[in-house]
Amino acid sequence: MPLDAKRHMQVDLVEVSPGLSMIMVGPSRLLPKIQWLRLVEVAPLRFLLSIPLGTSIDSLELAVIELLEDAKQYDGNQYDAWEHSLLTQLRDLIRRLRRRGELSKGEMLFVDTRATSGRTDREPRPKASTTSA
Repeated sequence: MPLDAKRHMQVDLVEVSPGLSMIMVGPSRLLPKIQWLRLVEVAPLRFLLSIPLGTSIDSLELAVIELLEDAKQYDGNQYDAWEHSLLTQLRDLIRRLRRRGELSKGEMLFVDTRATSGRTDREPRPKASTTSA
């Protein structure tokens, strides 16, 4: 749980353009256990959810449900009221939006800075020509 939990929403819809919102979540120790889920920190303790191309919304919902079920086995030190509330709110929101047909996926652009050594200020190098004279 964040130090000042009262100032941070656990799960929220943030409007990014008129009539279009994105799901934002607060910090979680359990969500990163979903190996393919990427939590993108866009503000201090505020994260967007990013799923790999081809992953269904149903898969995310099921993974959150499984986290909730598995978390019941953890002791109080690992699984607290904050985590339970966040996961429950996220599960309920995804379920409600999915059932009403109001949840869709979009694509975001990510740059693999490991491949470019962190440098994004240059144009890609042209490939060497293999034409012969």
